[in-house]
Amino acid sequence: MIKRFALGAALALTITACEKQEVAQQNSQTQAESAAEGIAAKAVTKTITLADGSTVTWIQDNAGEKMNPRELFSDASDSLYNSMNLPNGVPASVSTYLLKADGEYVLFDAGLGAFGGQMLAHLNELGVSPDSVKKVYLTHLHVDHINGLVAQSDKGMEKVFKNAEVYVGSVEKDAWMNMEKNDLQKAILGVYNDKLKLFAFGDTLPHNVIAMDAVGHTPGHTVFQKGELLVIGDLMHGYALQIEHPEINSNYDMDKEKSIESRKKILAYAKANNLTMAGMHLPPPGFVK
Repeated sequence: MIKRFALGAALALTITACEKQEVAQQNSQTQAESAAEGIAAKAVTKTITLADGSTVTWIQDNAGEKMNPRELFSDASDSLYNSMNLPNGVPASVSTYLLKADGEYVLFDAGLGAFGGQMLAHLNELGVSPDSVKKVYLTHLHVDHINGLVAQSDKGMEKVFKNAEVYVGSVEKDAWMNMEKNDLQKAILGVYNDKLKLFAFGDTLPHNVIAMDAVGHTPGHTVFQKGELLVIGDLMHGYALQIEHPEINSNYDMDKEKSIESRKKILAYAKANNLTMAGMHLPPPGFVK
């Protein structure tokens, strides 16, 4: 039987210490920005068209501007960080991406959900119903990538994307199922158990999306390639810092050595093939060459 959790305080108890820190930073920052600006969050999206005619839309899931703090990048020396002229932190976002291919909607990651996520409002502004999303491809299982899959009702935790198949890497799923603090991951995947699809690195998913090995941030962290687009997940939390210094990790990276290796490998691959990158923590407008 699937465990039921009240979103909010009960869910917060199930996430890892790293995830708690990340969500707390996101929530406190959003509250401070909203108070300072005195305005409601606005939809922030950008759509690009790929060579095969598919479209990909960046959807900013966080409200307001987001700056990842200096403290997140412990691997960076003070002299290096100061030389980058980033006194207020590194511009970032919490983002998801919507692919429309062959007349079908596919979502890359599902965002924050009840922890301040704006994705559903932005989907509505784009004229896209959650029921029309047919597939969700997950880069990994951290809370800010999966919590938007579910909502709380009188019946407990329920699907947001009722008609979607959810794709998760088998390496990532197996790793999380063997971690100590995994109740949130187990519960959310359990809700989608009847629509859960596992993939291996190198697999070609529907709509010619290739799943690529980018382990390090998490044990099964995945990058997806669709033609000339590379969805890089959490390969970088501070683009302005890490694009020139891929040896710098964020504190969220679970295996630092492998994270550096994957970052260098994927960045070199993107450059060699002239790919556009889409990343869940890239700064607006969510796409970079």
